[in-house]
Amino acid sequence: MTHPRYRRVLLKISGEGLCQEGGFGFDMAELTTIARQIAEVAQLGVQVAVVIGGGNFIRGETLAKSGEIQRSTADYMGMLATVINAMALQEVLEHLGRPTRVASALNVIQVAEPFIRRKVLRHLEKGRVVVLAAGVGNPFFTTDTCAALRATELQADVLLKATKVDGVYDSDPKKNPNAKCYTELTYRQVITDNLRVMDMTAISLAMESKIPIIVFNLKKSGNVMRVISGEPIGTLITHADGNGQPLKARMIAESLSHNPGA
Repeated sequence: MTHPRYRRVLLKISGEGLCQEGGFGFDMAELTTIARQIAEVAQLGVQVAVVIGGGNFIRGETLAKSGEIQRSTADYMGMLATVINAMALQEVLEHLGRPTRVASALNVIQVAEPFIRRKVLRHLEKGRVVVLAAGVGNPFFTTDTCAALRATELQADVLLKATKVDGVYDSDPKKNPNAKCYTELTYRQVITDNLRVMDMTAISLAMESKIPIIVFNLKKSGNVMRVISGEPIGTLITHADGNGQPLKARMIAESLSHNPGA
């Protein structure tokens, strides 16, 4: 039997994670695979909160670049896209038998509860998965920042950043076949080296809150369970090692002759 390393986790999933590479909207196979992995972890007694993005429908910053739509409006449109994704994930999770609630930072009471910290904590304690929608409810903040904020508010043991690659690379693995993947980093290294795994506001907040971040590949089946079990996959981002010394980044050469998102 798998013994989870963490009691409460915050899982950050991008909207693009719900569809095929370069796709739009939902791919039900992808959505079901993700939901099944979450349900399996919750079945072990791990309390799971999920922050979900909306990039499979709309990205506010990208939309605003056209000039016709103001950034604030575009960001609110993106928040609504996350509500759509959260509702879809909830339906699939409950179809799999896992009770789930959607808590939204925007007031859409017909389809989701408002985000109330104590209520969300109670849901988690009762074994319900909670999908957190609409980011922080304000424009100009990414869902990555929302993930760091909610992880802090909910006192999560770890922030799990799910991606389509195996961890944090020193360069884009899609463009550089010799890109190397870090196994460990400090928050300070991420900021200093401008490693764009999350926006800097999110990294700074996690650093202040001392919440470890694990960046891993969601597209590899079973990886959510592996990371919950404490297997050394992906990239761990923390303050320092157990002796209080800054982590020395260890880089593993990754031959991209295989597909890192397989």
